[in-house]
Amino acid sequence: MAAKKSGASSWAAFPHDAKAYSYAGDALKKAWPKLHAGDCEPYPDTKRASALLKAAGKSAPKLDADTLAETLQAAWRAFHHGDFKAAFDAGTALGPIGASVAVKALGIHATYLVDDEAEQLHRYEQAASLAEAAIKALPDDANSHYRHAFALGRYSQGLSIAKALKLGIATKVRTSLDAALEREPKHAEAHTALALYHAEIINKIGAMIGGLTYGAKASEADRHIKTALKLTPASPIAHIEHGNILLLLDERRNEDAAATAYEKAANCKPLDAMEALDAAFAQGQLE
Repeated sequence: MAAKKSGASSWAAFPHDAKAYSYAGDALKKAWPKLHAGDCEPYPDTKRASALLKAAGKSAPKLDADTLAETLQAAWRAFHHGDFKAAFDAGTALGPIGASVAVKALGIHATYLVDDEAEQLHRYEQAASLAEAAIKALPDDANSHYRHAFALGRYSQGLSIAKALKLGIATKVRTSLDAALEREPKHAEAHTALALYHAEIINKIGAMIGGLTYGAKASEADRHIKTALKLTPASPIAHIEHGNILLLLDERRNEDAAATAYEKAANCKPLDAMEALDAAFAQGQLE
């Protein structure tokens, strides 16, 4: 049980060939704009590291900017290569400054490579806690808020709708997504998540109550997912969630359109381990 509390539970290995995703040396910086088109994560060079150290203040690790930059780059290399535990460990060791890579590694691994539902929930809770610390330390950083919404959103999907609503998770997710988009309007993954927010509420409690209580609208789901697809047309996850949103809003009418969206996702060329898992998932939806 102690292992669970420490987050050191078993980490299943990335199940695909990762040779194409190594991004050694300068390759990471060169590929960064495409790798992070979805989350707008700034490249962690020395200038960025220096800004993070200054912004985080007392919660910053005792490192100089050059060392922090190298450490963050190594953590992201591990993430893109599918070494999710290494990325998580490196990120958490840096405190709130490393939360972005830590939460993403923990969340993606839990989504695709953890089968036990209780363990998944535990990891999403842990991810949300890391993101909350990041919001306190780096409130101006879009991904502090986005990672929080991502973790809470995934956590809520594992609960009954009654429990999720009782805990006020929908409101917390919406608040964090609005904060992320306020800081970075071109954050495609936040647009995707906000589209899902609208669609899931409508699916669970209906358009009328969802609209009156949470401001959920099918038109907003459509608008946000279209924005995400425009920003990241080559991203498998944008197409997957487009398919999911279509089914949530009207499964019977949108079945063929959803299948087309999954097909587009499956045909995307993955740029890293996360996208390989996304594309494999999409392929599985078609079989």
